[in-house]
Amino acid sequence: MSRLVVVSNRVTVPQKSGDAPAGGLAVALQAALEERGGIWMGWSGNSSGERGPEKLDIREHGNITYALTDLTDTDVEEYYHGFANRVLWPICHYRLDLAEYGRKEMAGYFRVNRFFAHKLAPLLKPDDIIWVHDYHLIPLAAELRQMGFKNKIGFFLHIPWPPADVLFAMPVHEQIMRGLSQYDLVGFQTDFDLDNFGGGLVREGIGERLEGGKKFSTYGRTFKGGAYSISIETKAFAEFAVKASKSSMVRKARQSVEGRDLIIGVDRLDYSKGITQRIDGFEQFLKLNPAYQNKVTYLQVTPKSRSEVPEYEQMQRTVAEQAGRVNGALGTVDWVPIRYVNRSVPRPLLAGLYRLAKIGLVTPLRDGMNLVAKEYVAAQDPEDPGVLVLSRFAGAARELSGALLVNPYDIEGTAHAIARGLTMSLDERKQRWEKMMEHLLKYDINRWCDDFLKDLTEE
Repeated sequence: MSRLVVVSNRVTVPQKSGDAPAGGLAVALQAALEERGGIWMGWSGNSSGERGPEKLDIREHGNITYALTDLTDTDVEEYYHGFANRVLWPICHYRLDLAEYGRKEMAGYFRVNRFFAHKLAPLLKPDDIIWVHDYHLIPLAAELRQMGFKNKIGFFLHIPWPPADVLFAMPVHEQIMRGLSQYDLVGFQTDFDLDNFGGGLVREGIGERLEGGKKFSTYGRTFKGGAYSISIETKAFAEFAVKASKSSMVRKARQSVEGRDLIIGVDRLDYSKGITQRIDGFEQFLKLNPAYQNKVTYLQVTPKSRSEVPEYEQMQRTVAEQAGRVNGALGTVDWVPIRYVNRSVPRPLLAGLYRLAKIGLVTPLRDGMNLVAKEYVAAQDPEDPGVLVLSRFAGAARELSGALLVNPYDIEGTAHAIARGLTMSLDERKQRWEKMMEHLLKYDINRWCDDFLKDLTEE
């Protein structure tokens, strides 16, 4: 079996205990690499200041070799904070109003991808299978091809891919599309994203879809495309949640809600997650259903995210003020409607809280997949499962048909879904949960990885 080489913007090296880190990409790729062996290369998260980074930091953990590099302050600002997170991220999430295109940042993005390619090149063997991840590294295959590498190279996009009208508003859209054409397989989260990509090629007259939409031809190359919905380690997480629910941390959390129904939301602080609209929806639920006042607690866990980007600093203040306003208007001496936690929560506690919660509130404005939705489902008690309230604009909505789907922009619709979830019969809750859990057990993280690598390596 050929060695697997994974390249991503950030690399999370496991602690000495060997525990998998919390979070979607890290958990997924560790599972893949542990099974096959190989290399995981990317940015360490550290800056070398104004000096150029020194040689790669190589670390061995079992079957995995971790290869990390620092970046200069200029690289971090232009490549990461600049083009990746101020241009690609908002555009891929349909937010043209937030995109801040600059030629300097664009040049930095392509420069750092060239730097990654030159750092990776000495580690590669002719039969390595290379798997590149996410929007930070779209041009990486083109850089490797220019250096003469003919390896199989696949790309997987973890965020949404926008329709042509949105994408082609970006001044360098052609360079981005050319970069994707250099891969042997381009993977998206959903069939909608795949259709947006193929539709853009056809509409602009720069390419065509072949073999029922499973292949594309553009810029003189033919390559495969597909939808591969990323998932979780379903069975293991379900067992983990059972164990976590018996921990002292979760017992204390159960006591703290004092017998009230718990509603939980867990999101990175980001404008794509719809947190302010969700709080509005919860407030509307309490106003429309006053009998539930003092009988529910909404816990919103929101670790800080990209605080160096001004939009995120402002959002942090906005969400905190909004939660405070609702608590001030509706709370009582012995009841705080919203508990807002603005930091990371340990994964065992999170799993236990999922299992404890009657409602999982996952309502992003736009999301590639959303693994919180899948973790919430996997964590439930089969004899008394909670209800998932899910945005129809999350990729997970294409799979989790047992969820209550909502339009996150429809505040009253979200409020009604919360009410419906809290009053839903046990039989209906079980029926909905069983359908989703059956799907997640079949299409877990290993299936995601196997399907992608199978399609990448097949001729």
